Amino acid sequence: MFRIAGVGALAATLGSACASEESNAPVSTGTAPEEKFTEPTTKLSGDLKILLWKHFVPSHDDWFDGFAAAWGAKVGVNVIIDHIDQKEIPARIAAEIQANSGHDLIEYIAPLASYEPSVIDMKDVTDEATKRFGPQLELCRKSSLNPFTNKFYAYSPGWVPDPGNYRKSLWEPVGFPNGPSTWDELLSGATEIKKSRNIPLGLGMSQEVDSNMVLRSLMWSFGASEQNAEGKISINSPETVAALDYMKKLYENTMTPEVFGWDAASNNQGLVAGQLSYIVNSISAWRTAQEKNPEIADDVYFTKALQGPKAALAAQHVLYNWIVPKFSTKADAAKEFLLHCTENYAAATYASKLYDLTGYPSRVPDQNTWLSDDPFGAKPADKLKVLVDAEPWSVNIGYPGGASAATGEVFGTFVIPNMFAKVAKGELSAKDAIADAEQQMVRIYDKWRANGLIS
Repeated sequence: MFRIAGVGALAATLGSACASEESNAPVSTGTAPEEKFTEPTTKLSGDLKILLWKHFVPSHDDWFDGFAAAWGAKVGVNVIIDHIDQKEIPARIAAEIQANSGHDLIEYIAPLASYEPSVIDMKDVTDEATKRFGPQLELCRKSSLNPFTNKFYAYSPGWVPDPGNYRKSLWEPVGFPNGPSTWDELLSGATEIKKSRNIPLGLGMSQEVDSNMVLRSLMWSFGASEQNAEGKISINSPETVAALDYMKKLYENTMTPEVFGWDAASNNQGLVAGQLSYIVNSISAWRTAQEKNPEIADDVYFTKALQGPKAALAAQHVLYNWIVPKFSTKADAAKEFLLHCTENYAAATYASKLYDLTGYPSRVPDQNTWLSDDPFGAKPADKLKVLVDAEPWSVNIGYPGGASAATGEVFGTFVIPNMFAKVAKGELSAKDAIADAEQQMVRIYDKWRANGLIS
């Protein structure tokens, strides 16, 4: 765990972090946005304890810690920040709620709907942000609002798209110089690359966040979904069978058994090391390659969501959720800080090297300009232009319904990756794996329905 408290600790931390993690980073050709400050509406004091993840782009955390400390100094609040691995955050939230003590403000990278009974309603801060900054993306709204209870269980100021990452030098010789654009092209191209170069494809089927995301993308593109628009379980369908059969074929022709034991960093590491032909991920793996393996970075390009038989949709890679537990006595400070963060989301986007995109488009007017002409050394400079229109092909967990406590538990217990893995390994037929997943989902949905959190 990494903790800072006060400006002295911040200065020491920034110095070592910049030296150790960012020394080989391309130098920015742009200018960081000027940060703004709006006086809080109430007098603030005391400590504000914040828990958030260790960002995949380290420069973001360097910026965030200084940004938070500077705000605290202006408003009379001592901001204390803890960064931990993203996979540890759900367990930490549960432990703090059980203890009725801990952090005042917690950020996670996926919807936190299952904690709704234990967190305060964030409707007021969401409404105030909309009043100040204009409309919130529907993607963010559907990932922070429970339409059944009409409670905002979280505040969602930003998100991260999940494009395909492909090696141009591998895909061009097999007839796809711009990478695959459909799931069929992914299968045919990756099969040829595996045969001719013995370099596998990298889509996980394990108990980690990236597997959860990409397998839902595959389902949606085949017309399948875990629930329908009304929030009713819909996984048992011919479309899900087709998606499972496709993935089994993709695995057998293009992948290796390692994908069943991956963690969230495995596909990144494989791409950076030059050992994978294609992954679905944010731009963080490529940003890492810019520092660690520039030759690979220059060879990595990006694709939109792949077209399937029914659609071309992708899950968001990250959907930021900020929650305030009911035990916190610092809700006013937490909400004021979130509004300050949102007002300065352009600085967050820039500090994350365009990893974090805004949920309030008016706050980052240069976002599309940066994506079209990367200020952080992309070769070519317009490599990220594919992300300019990422929002229309990106959907929330639980699509076509909303994110709920039930979808959150299905996500957190890896029902979907386990289903795909059982079929790919030959342990169950597609129909039996679906029946098993459906049975698990029924128990989960019944539990949350009994708790009054879903319809």
